[in-house]
Amino acid sequence: MTGNPDSADILTALLDKARKAGADEADAVIAHGVTLSASYRLGKPEDLERSEGHDLGLRVLLGQRQALVSTTDFTGNALDALIERAIAMARAVPEDPYCGLLETTELAHEWPELELADNREPDAEKLIAWAKRAEDAARAVPGVTNSEGGDANWSKSRAQLATSQGFSGTYETSRFSFSVSVLAGQDTKMERDYDWSTACYEEDLENPEEVGKRAGERAVRRLNPRKAASGKVPVVYDPRVSGGLIRHLSSAISGASIARGTSFLKDQLNELVFATGIKVIDDPHRKRGFRSRPFDGEGAPTRAHDIIADGVLTTWLLDSRSARQLSMKSTGHAARGTSGPPVPAPSNLYLVPGEKSPTELIKDIESGLYVTELIGMGVNGVTGDYSRGAAGFWIDKGEIAWPVNELTVAGNLKNMFANLSPANDLEFRHGVDAPTVRVEDMTVAGQ
Repeated sequence: MTGNPDSADILTALLDKARKAGADEADAVIAHGVTLSASYRLGKPEDLERSEGHDLGLRVLLGQRQALVSTTDFTGNALDALIERAIAMARAVPEDPYCGLLETTELAHEWPELELADNREPDAEKLIAWAKRAEDAARAVPGVTNSEGGDANWSKSRAQLATSQGFSGTYETSRFSFSVSVLAGQDTKMERDYDWSTACYEEDLENPEEVGKRAGERAVRRLNPRKAASGKVPVVYDPRVSGGLIRHLSSAISGASIARGTSFLKDQLNELVFATGIKVIDDPHRKRGFRSRPFDGEGAPTRAHDIIADGVLTTWLLDSRSARQLSMKSTGHAARGTSGPPVPAPSNLYLVPGEKSPTELIKDIESGLYVTELIGMGVNGVTGDYSRGAAGFWIDKGEIAWPVNELTVAGNLKNMFANLSPANDLEFRHGVDAPTVRVEDMTVAGQ
């Protein structure tokens, strides 16, 4: 990829100068990136954009004080000024007893090859063709009446981290994707839906015609929605939205939330949180994974964790700061950008699939809701209270029957986790993923 080939030299010199300027410790990260995107709507190309850039973030520590600065100017004078500003800021801020770099013994010394970067770069014509093929297939579905267009994107990035303790590591990632969004129906009775495909390697993308056809069929299927009666029923989450439940788990077990005491799971470590048999895995070493990483944002080694094992919560997600607050060790979950300090974050987090098919998961539901879309962010991380706008389909006598919208689904995440059952249709499409999921006894508010 394009970008500055001397990132390691820049970081080495920067950290050396920071130490000479008065910093006790320092770390820095450089990110290079290039993107190409195209859009196509109603039979015509619309936009074509390409961008390239780089960014550098420096963190300096003076005792128990730290400061962070970033820049896109890599010239010598600019970097000298960057160090000067960082040192001045660190002297002015209050002490933080938990800040600091990892101990040398905690740093990674080797890491696996994860196949995160495809060396092929598509040209603009290929991206336009993907978007066109997806939109043409979607518009060919009977009942589709309009289109919001097809989009195709490619990106490649390289991140390099170095610390004053001698750690230096770099890795590249690439991403290929296309999507399409269309409308069905007429006038005030129109419905919209979409679909997409994303992969680290071009060869892993789906066929644009299949993606477009699914998008069109989904839009048509949503036509003529009904209202639903209010009550307590089983709610089944489509894989497009079920991963949201696992993201709520991730937020609740973040070391930062636990240290602040602002999580509804703060007292649940080593306790049964899900039903027996449920397993949630965080795997940073999944090859071609969207969130795979050979080392974390502080240079710690990464490894797979059974976050939930047989229903039991086994660990928090910890960076070094939250680990110090909790008198624990980093779990290798630090994520780092160029403009902020490391924070805990998952990698490839997923709910392990169950044994039943989605059809089998639904067949004994006399009356319930199948959710394909969620709206709003009504989740209280402190109490676990959950309330989201929703749309999807009503389940009648074990069958997905008719479309419904303008609903609210509500419950509490503690109860939802405890009454959750996964189907066997897991696909890795987001980075935080789950199969079709059934949750018992949720409140649905309709008409």
